[in-house]
Amino acid sequence: MGKRVVIALGGNAILRPNQEATFENQLKNVEISTDSISNVKKAGHQVIITHGNGPQVGNILRQNEEAKDVVPQLPLDALSAQSQGFIGYMMEQSLKNALTEKEISGNVVTLLTETEVDANDTAFNNPTKPIGVFYTEEEAKQLEQEKGWNMAEDAGRGYRRVVASPQPQKIHGVSSIKALLENDTVVISTGGGGIPVVADEKGLLKGIEAVIDKDLSGLRLAEQVDADVFMILTDVSNVYLNYGKPDQKKLETVTLDEANQYVTEGHFAAGSMGPKMEAAIAFAAQGKEAIICSLENAVDALAGTSGTRIVAK
Repeated sequence: MGKRVVIALGGNAILRPNQEATFENQLKNVEISTDSISNVKKAGHQVIITHGNGPQVGNILRQNEEAKDVVPQLPLDALSAQSQGFIGYMMEQSLKNALTEKEISGNVVTLLTETEVDANDTAFNNPTKPIGVFYTEEEAKQLEQEKGWNMAEDAGRGYRRVVASPQPQKIHGVSSIKALLENDTVVISTGGGGIPVVADEKGLLKGIEAVIDKDLSGLRLAEQVDADVFMILTDVSNVYLNYGKPDQKKLETVTLDEANQYVTEGHFAAGSMGPKMEAAIAFAAQGKEAIICSLENAVDALAGTSGTRIVAK
């Protein structure tokens, strides 16, 4: 019997490090990604896709800043909505085409999704979310001086701009997502972690400038839609200890106790595998299945023959 699966796809699967940010490059990457994801649908599973937007929203933000003397700037939450829209467009079109070519039943719908956060989240005073392209250390220091950007080293790959990344509290529109799933529809939702909003005492929503981590929003989404599996797709086949070192060790089935120990020991970088493990552990703690694997191994990972699985015991 098929499972209800939330798939979290990273922004770097849409625009890879050091790749020129043309629409054509990003569309080609999305086509490769959605071709693999279509096989999950073909295997009989209900599929909800969420995706990152770090490179894309960073580039849109820079476009706004460079053109501010000609066109008024928009707030970061509006730019998040822009990135969610154009990535969703690429994903929906590509996935529809993949389903058509493989004669797989079902439709695809993209939902512009708001994610509620706490206006008093301490993350607003401590920017940590990398966005945009990579810079050298020298370029990063220059940008800090010239533009006042907050810059940080990103998992040994270079320096990137960082912005506030509050904890997601609630994904809006979940009842619609569930209805679409029951009508044989693949749903693309909560892109870029969702458009960040806060609620006042009356429950009225207002945008707030931030970029939410897509893995943590994916966790909230998986919880709220009652998913059986929360799957985080990366550019590596498994989670590793001592990654990139001569003694690196591949992880396959990991218990919660083991996973928490590895996190405590500092094996996972804050800007890359750290949030993924945090989200996977939180989902597995509910007695469900969390998987971290490569895009091409998604179907095998659901069958238990590939990737890293986080389990309660």
